[in-house]
Amino acid sequence: MKAIMTVTAPDRVGIIAGVCSLLADMGVNILDLSQTVMQGVFTMTLLVDTSTSSHTFDEIRSALISRGEKEALNIHIQRADIFEAMHRV
Repeated sequence: MKAIMTVTAPDRVGIIAGVCSLLADMGVNILDLSQTVMQGVFTMTLLVDTSTSSHTFDEIRSALISRGEKEALNIHIQRADIFEAMHRV
């Protein structure tokens, strides 16, 4: 299943490495990634594929939330089909 992720935090070294390493450890494939820094705030949007993971979507979400709490990151993940349904015109 495809999912949309967002990560925001004050900019610092290692944010991308930490989030992407966690995804790799869980077997989640990154399909697309965009990141920028706006006025000192790091922002990253990812399209990921969770179908390659042996973990459930809820387990992946919990691991991301836990990492975010430990590293002061705002991490959100949502199923792509729900995201697309919410943003259709």
